[in-house]
Amino acid sequence: MWQTAAVVDHSYADLSLAALYDRLNPWAPCDGFYLSLVREAGSVLDIGCGTGRLLRRARAEGHQGRLVGLDPAAAMLVQARQAAPDVEWVLGDTRVRCWRGEFELAVMTGHAFQALVTDDEIRGCLRAVRAALADGGRFVFETRNPAARAWEGWTPERIREINTPDGTPVRVWHEVQGDGLDRDRVHFTETFEAEGWPAPRVSHSVLRFLDAETLKRFLTEAGLAVVAQYGDWGRGPLTPASPEIITVARPLGQVRA
Repeated sequence: MWQTAAVVDHSYADLSLAALYDRLNPWAPCDGFYLSLVREAGSVLDIGCGTGRLLRRARAEGHQGRLVGLDPAAAMLVQARQAAPDVEWVLGDTRVRCWRGEFELAVMTGHAFQALVTDDEIRGCLRAVRAALADGGRFVFETRNPAARAWEGWTPERIREINTPDGTPVRVWHEVQGDGLDRDRVHFTETFEAEGWPAPRVSHSVLRFLDAETLKRFLTEAGLAVVAQYGDWGRGPLTPASPEIITVARPLGQVRA
């Protein structure tokens, strides 16, 4: 066992760890949910696209429209560009990259919305989304329902094992810092460990857990109206026990579902 660990700002800012993302997060019902929306839209902006697998799958299936993936992690976009060079992959975030009325659909998948930790970050992102949507456009994203307390399962005892592209086994686990939820935020670490590495690689992250009514207030302030909220990927109703808060919003005044 190593005595020290290499600390990284974000797990997937590292090229070798970015190559593990899709292995650690295989295609799941959430991806199918978003893919069905992308298929229906002629132009799509994926904010926090990561390795871009949603847009990559859409293009591979024959989507002929404009597909744009935006992510602040260059290492993740390396994976995206290698797999689908004909999609627009943009390095950055909504603070520095903006569009005006260009997209029928904007999405934030993989709980990326929860990485917006401050009120200002949320407001800035939502204003940018509102500006980017064309008339009749939709913004769809999900957050974990705080009432379901998902972070209670993020313990070092729950270890996942995956392999690197060359077959090296990697052990991955999470650990919540402090007592869990702290003023609607959860601080946690993600640790990657493999034989042959000089040290484990540990990232420190913060996620924000907002309830449905708070989300609605932020959206309304940005000029977006909630037209639907689901509690699971089968579009079931949102209940206190639902694991997700899946939100569909449109610009105010365009509130059809």
